[in-house]
Amino acid sequence: MATRVPGDGGTESSADLIAAGSRHVLPVYRPREVVLERGQGARLWDREGREYVDFSAGIAVCGLGHNDPDLVAALVEQGGKLWHTSNVFYSEPPLRLATELAEASRFAQRVFLCNSGTEANEAAIKLVRKWAAARGRPPAQRVIVTFRGSFHGRTLGSVTATAQPKYQEGYEPLPGGFRYVDFNDLVQLETAMAAGDVAALLVEPVQGEGGVTPAARGFLAAARALCDRHDALLVLDEIQCGMGRTGTLFAHWQDGVVPDIVTLAKALGGGFPIGALLAGPKVAETMQYGAHGTTFGGNPLAAAVARVALRKLGSHAIANNVARQSAALREGLARLDAEFGLFAEVRGRGLMLGAVLKPQHAGRAGEILDHAAAAGLLLLQAGPDVLRFVPPLSLTDADVVEGLARLRTALRAFVAA
Repeated sequence: MATRVPGDGGTESSADLIAAGSRHVLPVYRPREVVLERGQGARLWDREGREYVDFSAGIAVCGLGHNDPDLVAALVEQGGKLWHTSNVFYSEPPLRLATELAEASRFAQRVFLCNSGTEANEAAIKLVRKWAAARGRPPAQRVIVTFRGSFHGRTLGSVTATAQPKYQEGYEPLPGGFRYVDFNDLVQLETAMAAGDVAALLVEPVQGEGGVTPAARGFLAAARALCDRHDALLVLDEIQCGMGRTGTLFAHWQDGVVPDIVTLAKALGGGFPIGALLAGPKVAETMQYGAHGTTFGGNPLAAAVARVALRKLGSHAIANNVARQSAALREGLARLDAEFGLFAEVRGRGLMLGAVLKPQHAGRAGEILDHAAAAGLLLLQAGPDVLRFVPPLSLTDADVVEGLARLRTALRAFVAA
């Protein structure tokens, strides 16, 4: 059975705890009726002691799994020293993390540390606008192009950059200055930039929430060339696809492009909240004193943990494991599809995979997730038609075998329903 924290007073059932607590939580989520209590690697246990294989990793956050000993050690050590100073003073962990991120990125000169991916994207939007203003462009010539199916966050600026109406409904009037085109459509992109008013492209090398859709071969290189031709910035949102998720520390390395800005979060902290904006030479000096800020961003606890996560996620061991387990997952999904005939395709890169349901099962991904949880497997969807697999990058052969076995149980139940 799962151990309890002394003094938590939690002797009621999970159902009673959910019923009591959910009355006071803003109901913007719809969690499954499970109260998770502890984790180890790619396994989780709920309050009743039931074990789950985790193929969700906190939505691609726990890249090193749960309770990684090196991350725990970094957190405990820093927790005994200094939690917070504000950005009125220096502390060592964020200084070292900024240097290590810049060096690891192969392009960045400066780094802005914040608390989340949304904040990183908001900073990127502001940096683009500030850069364009500094070049004498009027507001009408500071347009940012984003792509349908993208997801860049939930604040008013980032949700407007998110080219999915379902996330924007009811929040009008939305900020101006954004233009949407279809992902991987180079003709549309060329047309969108022809007016000469575009300051930047904001793009995910692999769209996550939009269905686990990778950039087509050559698309990002063509986007880079268009940016150079029109004096615009290339901004890459690697919040979900970065930090080793696709098989390389940065996803865009596989596309052979050099960005001007990259945004990071999720796996960078291994579960501890942190975000980062990486700025290349074209924009590194654009924001000066007072241009932007954050109270908690780059706090010593988050930075200390992220330094260890960055080092481990950039290792050959993780890259090799991602390649190995990605192949194993793809092979396993192919076997399941041969048995059940549910998938139109499996797409993605590395350990960021999406199994697209056939048209006759469209809209039913959530049902499969319910069956998966009942079978002891934690899984995600990417829209109503795609099962999303973003497990810890450190998962083992045994985790893959057991997770696929539980998925088979879930699919069998789904087909029989």
